[in-house]
Amino acid sequence: MFTIVLLVANLFVFMLMWQSSGMTSQVLWSAFPDTVLVAYGAKLNYLIDAPNNQWWRFITPMFIHINLPHVLVNMYSLWMVGPYVEKLYGSAKFLVFWVATGICGVVASYLTVRPAMATTSMGRFLFKNMDVPSAGASGALFGLVGVLFVFGIKFRHELPEGFKRAFGTGMIPIILINLFIGYVGRGLIDNAAHLGGLLSGAALAVMVQYRRPGERRGVTIAWRVLQVAALAVVVIGFVEAAKNFRHSQQLAVRPTATQMTMPEATQVFFTYIAVMKDAQAKTDAVFNKRDVTDVGAIEQRALQVPVPDARAAELRQHLLTILARASAAVSSATPTGNGPRLPPPLDQKLVDEYKQWNVEYDQWKTEAVPKYTSITAK
Repeated sequence: MFTIVLLVANLFVFMLMWQSSGMTSQVLWSAFPDTVLVAYGAKLNYLIDAPNNQWWRFITPMFIHINLPHVLVNMYSLWMVGPYVEKLYGSAKFLVFWVATGICGVVASYLTVRPAMATTSMGRFLFKNMDVPSAGASGALFGLVGVLFVFGIKFRHELPEGFKRAFGTGMIPIILINLFIGYVGRGLIDNAAHLGGLLSGAALAVMVQYRRPGERRGVTIAWRVLQVAALAVVVIGFVEAAKNFRHSQQLAVRPTATQMTMPEATQVFFTYIAVMKDAQAKTDAVFNKRDVTDVGAIEQRALQVPVPDARAAELRQHLLTILARASAAVSSATPTGNGPRLPPPLDQKLVDEYKQWNVEYDQWKTEAVPKYTSITAK
């Protein structure tokens, strides 16, 4: 029953997000806008951290999806895996597993936004070089896979042959294939959330018995209480997201000049310009000198600074993407013997992209200077 409940809940939230995105066919296949993702509760570290303290973002992301392929793949996986876990453990344990492993996946994603550690191929597999919205049910789905993996090993002597082939070590190819896909799609796929869900699901299966005939009523009642608590956590999380819906949309692009007094707008503008100057200087150093020292610190500082308007946020994101790609190319250069690393050949497309970014940034800055230094106080 709760497999179907979760399917309906995920699809219902998806339809609401599509409505908030204008209900166009294009957005279904590309991605919902960041403002929509953030408003509905996608994980974003700077909104979880002080002073925003939006703790519910550890809960809501497991019911949020980026686009139509994302939700279809995850819901098909839930339809394939969910009934096994629910029949083996009962609806109460199944729901607790889903919520607990989903939260663990989000926590793992939160802890791995570490730009300084996302410089190698393996580093980018687990760590993220920037704080961007993250969402999806895959952490909880990996949790269910972890449950079935441990179940098949733990109770292998009690299982018929068909179950032995499907669960336990039979899950290893599925796990390895998904990890390989995650490695190929590193930077786009939140592998930390997948691993967090997988390991927490495995840990739960080690501790929890599956549903046996004649199970003591006291155990059943205890799990019913936990089931209600899990439902309450989800409901409270979305109630908080709804209460802060408009505020979260504003935070998604940080404060804008129309919401500030003259001194505030001017201060935000010049602070942003100063931080972007440092980011530009570091990007130049990566391109010209192959210097990748302190890239992580520069990226983190740029992500945390307020932006004066939405265009400034787009330009910042674009520059950080260019910086991350250039840094990754330099870091992956092959050493020659005991000597220094050879400078990697520059990707001309990336060079041209950076030149075009400078043109667009200078154009925005030219238009923004009079706007943010002569705005009427409100």
